[in-house]
Amino acid sequence: MDRPRDPDLAARLFGSSPERRLALVRCAWVAAVGPELARRTEVVALDRGLLRVRVPDSAWQRTLFRMRGDILARLRAIAGAASPHALGFVQGEVKELPAPPPSPPAPVALEPSAALVAAAAGIEDEALRAAFLAAAARYLGRFSPGSSGS
Repeated sequence: MDRPRDPDLAARLFGSSPERRLALVRCAWVAAVGPELARRTEVVALDRGLLRVRVPDSAWQRTLFRMRGDILARLRAIAGAASPHALGFVQGEVKELPAPPPSPPAPVALEPSAALVAAAAGIEDEALRAAFLAAAARYLGRFSPGSSGS
């Protein structure tokens, strides 16, 4: 069951102090603009609904200025009433966030056992049978020695 969304929940939880509200918006910034853009910008301050963001140069400033409506809408969707009402940009050296950790390696596909191949023989559709065996091999590969799923 979906709960109705409370747009003031974030404001009630984080809006009691400017530091908490800024922390919320810093976290929401990454979700609103994506990890790569967040690495190239830096949330500096939040003052009276104006979010100041440091950008490396005027090209970034112009680009983000054009995107401000979308960014503010995404921030509103995440932070509700605690979100900023406007964006301001300052140019300067940006302390880049560390790169996100690499995705875990895909599980190694194992050869399906004879019993599995025999059981799959009951699937009449050849393409469906092949897809089933490939999925089963990937699933079983998660539990092989040295895999990340063991």
